[in-house]
Amino acid sequence: MFHLNRVFKFLAVLVVTVLLNGCNDPKLDPIARGGTILAFGDSLTEGVGTTRSRSYPAVLADLTGLNVINAGVSGETTDKGLERFPVELERSSPDLVILIEGGNDILRNKSHSSIKKNLRMMIEMAESRGIPVVLVGVPKKSLFSSSAPFYEELAEDFDLVYDGSLIVDLLRNPSLKSDQIHFNEAGYQEMAESIHALMKNNGALP
Repeated sequence: MFHLNRVFKFLAVLVVTVLLNGCNDPKLDPIARGGTILAFGDSLTEGVGTTRSRSYPAVLADLTGLNVINAGVSGETTDKGLERFPVELERSSPDLVILIEGGNDILRNKSHSSIKKNLRMMIEMAESRGIPVVLVGVPKKSLFSSSAPFYEELAEDFDLVYDGSLIVDLLRNPSLKSDQIHFNEAGYQEMAESIHALMKNNGALP
């Protein structure tokens, strides 16, 4: 009986270990040298508030050594982004998409259900092509609030790598902003470094 108890304990530890290791598996495949990241979004991606060479996609390219395409369009809403998204996917054939959009919809009081639907369709387009998406949440109408809840809902639905606090935290720091809703050079630098860490922690980067 004593021997059987030891066997059962060993098996229990083994099962727990396997389960924990499974939970720690990276969500993203490594991006090979020479790979391409599509940074898709609005003014926060374009880099309003600094020069394009200091936008977060440009800084992220320096940090990763990868080709990071700045596909940001200032003022864009998700319905327009949805029209543009497949064109950008076709043009760049990226290894990964970073999606940061919806802020202009929120500022214009568009329904959260329509924003969520448009973002969902973008994510589905990417995943149908085998392209993983990293989603970054945007605050609700109050710029000092948390990210709109539909971002986390989408992340859960698609099991995405997601950051719901990055934009919120940066907007709370006046020294990182060029105006109420955009960052300065230091802000975009921190934005790029945070996204770089997010990708690294989830397996996309060494």
